[in-house]
This record gives sequence, C-alpha cells and structure tokens, in this order.
Amino acid sequence: MTTGLTRDDIAATRLIVGLEIHVELATRSKMFTRAANPACPEFEDAEPNTLVDPLVAALPGTLPVMNRRAVEMAAMVGMALGCSIAEHAKWDRKNYAYPDLPKGYQISQYDLPLCFDGAVDIPSIHPDLEGGVRRIGITRAHLEEDTGKLGHELPGGIAYSGSLVDLNRAGTPLLEIVTEPDFDCAEDVVTFARELRSICRFLGVTEGVMQKGHMRFEPNINLVIDTKDGREFRTPVVEIKNLNSFRAVEGAIRHEETRQLDEFLETGRTMGRGMKSTRGWDDQRLVTVLQREKEDAHDYRYFPEPDLLPVEMDDAWRERIRATIPELPMARRARYESDYGLPAKDSNALVDDRDLCLWFERTVEMQLLAAEPPSSRDAGHEAAKLILNQMAKRANEAGVQPHELGVTPEQVAELLALRRAGSVPPQAVDRLLELAAESPEPIASLAEANDLLVVRDEGAMEAWIDEAIAAQAQAADDVRQGKDAAIGRLVGAVMKASGGQADAKEVRDRLFARLRG
Repeated sequence: MTTGLTRDDIAATRLIVGLEIHVELATRSKMFTRAANPACPEFEDAEPNTLVDPLVAALPGTLPVMNRRAVEMAAMVGMALGCSIAEHAKWDRKNYAYPDLPKGYQISQYDLPLCFDGAVDIPSIHPDLEGGVRRIGITRAHLEEDTGKLGHELPGGIAYSGSLVDLNRAGTPLLEIVTEPDFDCAEDVVTFARELRSICRFLGVTEGVMQKGHMRFEPNINLVIDTKDGREFRTPVVEIKNLNSFRAVEGAIRHEETRQLDEFLETGRTMGRGMKSTRGWDDQRLVTVLQREKEDAHDYRYFPEPDLLPVEMDDAWRERIRATIPELPMARRARYESDYGLPAKDSNALVDDRDLCLWFERTVEMQLLAAEPPSSRDAGHEAAKLILNQMAKRANEAGVQPHELGVTPEQVAELLALRRAGSVPPQAVDRLLELAAESPEPIASLAEANDLLVVRDEGAMEAWIDEAIAAQAQAADDVRQGKDAAIGRLVGAVMKASGGQADAKEVRDRLFARLRG
C-alpha cells in the first residue's frame, strides 16, 4: 500500500536514534567459567576453538559461576555514565537458537539490570542547545555473555559454502549499554560513541579495539515525518547490527535517514508491533542490507536463570568500586585546556590513549619536582608540545605511540629543563630523543658525551660571529638596512661554525645587537 504522498507533501522530517553498545570486558577469564577470555590481550591471538571448556561447549552437567571482576567492571562503567547501581540484580535466560550459541540460550539480565537511569553530557553540533551540550540518557547497562562467531572462509581466505563455528568468543563478558533515543543527527551519535570508547578505555575495562570487536555499536533508527496537511507518521525502527567503526556508524545513520523516507513514500509502512527489522552495513557499497525481521522481547522467552544467584551489591562494595574510578576523559580535557592552555586538538590527542595520557601527566609531575620548577602551565604546555610534535613524528615512523619509544618521563622532563635553561640547542632535541630511546642515562650526560651542549665560551661565540659576518657580508649589510629576513643566513653560518653547539636564539640576538647596536 502506498501513501499517495510525494516529497512535495513533506513539511519536515526528524531523525530519532538510540544506541545499543556491546563492550567486551577484558577480564582474564570468561563471564561464567574460568576459560580464558579472548578480549584479554594475553589471549587475543588464540587459535580457533582453543578457548573452550565443557561449560562453553554446553556439555551436560556443567554449571555457571559468576565472574566477580566482570561485575565490578560493569559497575565502574555504570558509575562513569551517571547510572544508579542496583542493590539487587538477577540473571535471566534469553532463548534463541544459533549455531554459535551451543546452549541454545544466552545468560543475560532482563528486568533487573545492574546499572540503570544514567546520563552523559556531550558537546553537540546544535548551536541552539544550552551551552552547546546535549544530554544523552542511559536507560540501562547490563551484563551478559557473548556468543561465538560464524565464518565462511577456510584458512588462506578460501570461500566455503557452509558455516564455520569458532567458540573462542562464546562466554566473553559482554556489557550492553542502552541509551535513550536522544539523538537527532549522526554527528552527535559519533561524538557520544567516541566519548564512551574513551571512558571505557580509561577505566581499563576494555582494549576498545573496534576492528577486533571489543566494542560494537548498534543504532536503532527511525523517522518522524510531518506532512504539510498536519499529519505525523513514524517509520518502523531499524536496528543496524555490529558496526565496528565510527565511519560505519555515521554512514549507516545517514543512509537510513534517506532510505526510510523513500520506503515510507513507497509503502506507507509505519511503526507498529512486529515491524522492527535488523539490517547490516555494507562497507563497500555504503548501504544497509536487510537481515531479518527483529524479535520483540517476548520472542526470547526470558525467564530467571535457575543456576545463578542474584547479584547483591551493598554500599560498601559500591564505594570500593567507586574509589577506583580515575578522573574521566572529559574532565581531563577540560583541565588540560584551562590549566595548561592546550588547544582542544592537543587535549583530545593526549586523552585518546590512556597510557599516553598517564605518561604525559608523569612528565608534567617530574618537571614540577625540579629544584627550579617551571609554572604548572609551562610544564604542561611544553611537555604536550614536545610529545605531540617531535616525539609523535618519531613514534609514527616507528609504528608506536610516543610513550612507547623507550624515552622516560624523567628524561623528557630533564630535556625540557635544559631547553629552558638554554643549555641544549633546539636542533639537538631530535638527536637527544634518539639517544634517550636507546639509553636510560640522564639527558645531560647524553648531551655532554655527544657534544650537544650549548657552548658558553664568550671568545668562541664572538669569533664565530666575526667569521659569519665576514663570510656573509651582503647579508650583514641587509640586516643593517633593516631587512630582518637576512639574519637567517648569518645565524646558519654561526651554527655551522659552532658545529651546532651555539644557541640559535642567543646567536640571533647577538647578531642584531652587533649589526644595529
């Protein structure tokens, strides 16, 4: 049945998006058994079907035992998202039959989840929102176990007509976070997704490598369509499954916004019971593809899990968990920008990687412990500049992060102190970073052993300047006549004569004083 409507009849459309996010928790063992967890870096490269025990394989007589650490990790995330943490949460069986789910059911949480009623504020692209901030409600965050994986390729990438089952992932602790449908544009969805990934990584609950499936985003999308004659229609909700990149999240939402309007005009289908469907994302064609009609909750035949006790979390346990939560990424970025004067781009780059962020803060701390410490603002600003420029360039060439080069925070703090004192010329910084990556010795020792300290010999400095003026007579005349650009040739001549041991700024100042004094 068609609506008889055309695009000319449409007054306005409004996008509605809610998110379901699955986060694989990086505990050493799985959710309900001691089998190794592939979401833990120690086991991520395991061969297929090697992280399987009798419970994962659903052999008769096996019983689940709850992973306490997974519960604590889930509660940490819930607290970071402003959720209430349940005093009493129970386990439920969610029944469905897939080849990668040997038991025929998944242990999950239905009506009494661990975390509920939270909210997160994110910067929004909408200028009309107060403070440019959008509040995203968190409906719930509940724990469950992941399923296995189905593949359709033999070793070597050879296509296979059947399905290959790998149960390594089956039983992995999985935190499902469900937001309210508070998004109305793809940009804000991606902002939230990035922020959530950063929070989870900073809490240390997941590696957050999306290409490995550590985090999977599933937007639920529909449209409100207003017609010029005053009617309102709502399209059926579509769930896009298992998106593992921010590019895919944005692309799928944008595609659905267009596709759902086209489908409504063609079919007239509107929201109703049994109308929800799931679609996949084709990353090559940049379109969504129908997978199946979506089950409603009653189709899963939820009932309480008889083999597990409920989770009873008292105040003392909650407070012990809360005490382990560090300063969160959004607060750190704001502090770096206000206390250190960093631009948003730099604060984002530092906070994006938890280990780099903590390494940066250690570098700032070491500077402030010096006998003649810089201001806190200078310590943070100078450390960020060195890390995100020279060290990042070297790290990029080596295929690592700046903090993984082998240079210690203590060495960087010392290098910055020597630069402030003028004891090390700017052109020596790269070489000293290279030397520090190979040796734990103090920077001053490395600089002295490699003739990289600034020479403070007044007689030698004056001789180098005399030599440069004589060799670059035209440049000297240009400087005398007010042509500042010519000073570069003279500075270069002095630096060459000194073997790089003069301080370029000091040389420049002395040349100007000599030629215009």
